[in-house]
Amino acid sequence: MPYLGLYLSSIGLVAAQIGVVFAVMQGTRLVAPSVLAYLSGRFNDRMRLIQLVCLLTVSSFSLMLHEYDFISILVLTLLFSFFWNAILSQFEAITLTLLAKKTEAYSGIRLWGSVGFVVAVAGIGLVLEYVSLNDWPLLVSLCLLATFVCSLFLAEKGRRKHIKKKSSLASIIKQKQVIAFLMVVFLIQASHGPYYAFFSILLRDLNYNEAQIGQFWSLGVVAEILLFMAIQRVFTHVSLRFVLLLSIFLTAVRWLMVAWLADNLIVLLVAQLLHAASFGAFHVVCIQLTHQYFSGIHQDQGQALYSSVGFGAGGMLGGLMAGFLWSYGGEAWVFTLASLLSVLAFIIVWCFLSHDHFEELHASGDGVSSV
Repeated sequence: MPYLGLYLSSIGLVAAQIGVVFAVMQGTRLVAPSVLAYLSGRFNDRMRLIQLVCLLTVSSFSLMLHEYDFISILVLTLLFSFFWNAILSQFEAITLTLLAKKTEAYSGIRLWGSVGFVVAVAGIGLVLEYVSLNDWPLLVSLCLLATFVCSLFLAEKGRRKHIKKKSSLASIIKQKQVIAFLMVVFLIQASHGPYYAFFSILLRDLNYNEAQIGQFWSLGVVAEILLFMAIQRVFTHVSLRFVLLLSIFLTAVRWLMVAWLADNLIVLLVAQLLHAASFGAFHVVCIQLTHQYFSGIHQDQGQALYSSVGFGAGGMLGGLMAGFLWSYGGEAWVFTLASLLSVLAFIIVWCFLSHDHFEELHASGDGVSSV
């Protein structure tokens, strides 16, 4: 995905169109996880459903090999991303079911998602140095095909039904701290919109080649991996609230660095290392809070809501914002606006998520995900 913006630019799409494509891709997260969660209730073996959706994912994306106009790419992006974004939450649920009470092993399993990202991005960056950027859809199709093949070797057995509780999902969402939490998730993911859509284009404009762009993206995820190896120890020394506030503060700093000092290599490298805070540490705390707010039968719904509000609605707004402002204000003001969104999130946490509220939560770090 770090090369999607470059590819779309190479076939003639302008910044606003690229922003719309990324917004559509994020927007499908609003509904896709919930739709698949509903369908999975009718399957005794949820892996069979995931295998089918994996096949539909690679089939729909492979059509992009032959399409170059904006409308066709937009439709294919809608189709492909709907299937793709539906898979993750269900696969996470299956993983936790198989682990049963050994949830501490979950972060170690999910860590391979970050490792795979680094290998894929760095590897494809090197490949693109020898082939045309027009071959990028083929490379992605091969990755998706490999995912489908791997899914064929997995199965789910011994699925258990949840015991229903009296509390409703609506009653949970109406709580002030939950509303504040969802607003923070929305704002931080919206602030990442310019990064996901246009960071590679920014690097290209600074005369970095595809291999170097892949290395920049990989550096951020390597920092994320290192953080997840140490995060459980961090929670024994500092509070959950402190980690959340610090991660949001560093997110605001990161976007300002990219906005005004991106032409300095050292600053750019430090900004990428801050991905450990803006995504990694923030995500750890959010996963923990989601587990606390949405307990029992509401956990699957809570995870879907977290994904929909943050990566879906927030990511969609961020992509649209970046796409329509990029041609007018340039990267400096687009990333400055992203920083302001982070500052607003910081204020909400400071004012509405109190010390007493966080002291009631147990920050174990178990079962958190690096992706």
